Amino acid sequence: MIEFLSTMVWKTGFMSLEVKHLIMWLIGFLFIYLAIKKDYEPLLLLPIGFAVFVVNLPLTGLMEEGGLLQIFYHFGLEWEVIPPLIFLGLGAMTDFGPLIANPKTLLLGAAAQFGVYVAFFGALVIGYLFPNIGFGIREACSIGIIGGADGPTTIYTTVKLAPQLLGATAVAAYSYMSLVPIIQPPIMKLLTTEKERKIHMRQLRPVSQVEKILFPLAATLIICLIVPPAAPLMAMFMIGNLFRESRVVKRLTGAAQNELMNIVTIFLGISVGATMSADKFLRLEALLIFALGLVAFIFSTAGGLVLAKLMNLFLKEKINPLIGSAGVSAVPMAARVAQKVGAEADPKNFLLMHAMGPNIAGVIGTVVAAGFFISMAAR
Repeated sequence: MIEFLSTMVWKTGFMSLEVKHLIMWLIGFLFIYLAIKKDYEPLLLLPIGFAVFVVNLPLTGLMEEGGLLQIFYHFGLEWEVIPPLIFLGLGAMTDFGPLIANPKTLLLGAAAQFGVYVAFFGALVIGYLFPNIGFGIREACSIGIIGGADGPTTIYTTVKLAPQLLGATAVAAYSYMSLVPIIQPPIMKLLTTEKERKIHMRQLRPVSQVEKILFPLAATLIICLIVPPAAPLMAMFMIGNLFRESRVVKRLTGAAQNELMNIVTIFLGISVGATMSADKFLRLEALLIFALGLVAFIFSTAGGLVLAKLMNLFLKEKINPLIGSAGVSAVPMAARVAQKVGAEADPKNFLLMHAMGPNIAGVIGTVVAAGFFISMAAR
């Protein structure tokens, strides 16, 4: 009887608890706190936080072969289903009108990818100087894409190239997306003068429905031919937008915007959190990924701002440089931050719709960068 009881006790998770599990619980609880109390990306951080908690409960087998969370991860992320479906929903929510009305903002979205390449080369240098860290070209590509501030694209790229880094890169990307209102304003004010922040921009021209229908078709054709690995994300992004702009499939548009998006977001958060076991996450690599991600985000913000200032040297009709900071892919948060900082300088200045142009261009730019990385680094 005593032997039986002893065996049963040792089969409980209590006897297998280690300090590393407790640390991961605290990290999971921190994500839950930030989601509930601070409202930081709650749709993602809440399921991620809970998944981090349960996957670090000993002996549950949730991420072992055939385990529940392993099934979610395998079919959702390894099979590359969830990120493209997220892009379908994003496309159905997105109005390309500001980008079509002011095509120059495509350049600002491209410039805001500067941080992606800064982090990429930074990771390569670290990997060269410290071989034990394990940052090769595939890992550098996955880390660099964090600078685009686009969670689904970061996840898609990491699963393709360095799945062992998924937990750290995904959490870094979504963390910095949620911190846009905190990180960006100091950079924006540092790199612009008050006079520049007060620049008023002329109201955007109306964009016809025909233009809005042709844009996703043309964008899909051009981008997928130039960077074929970007096709899964770009095709779903654009078909979602075509649903929206065609105005003949309102049920599909509504489903993509609401039911599908909500369901996929749940599985995305759970699958990402499930990769954050103590053995994989409590490593020096994770801290370096967060540091490089922050550097990437700062340089991406600065890249859009600086290009807008340079463009103003040649343009008769000046651009408010603040909209360049919206070239990071955090839609529409980065555009709202540009509006807020501009309004602080001049309450009569309305930049939101102007900022949406580079904001949407940034999404496209990050997908193109991801496609380039995958094409370059995939075996």
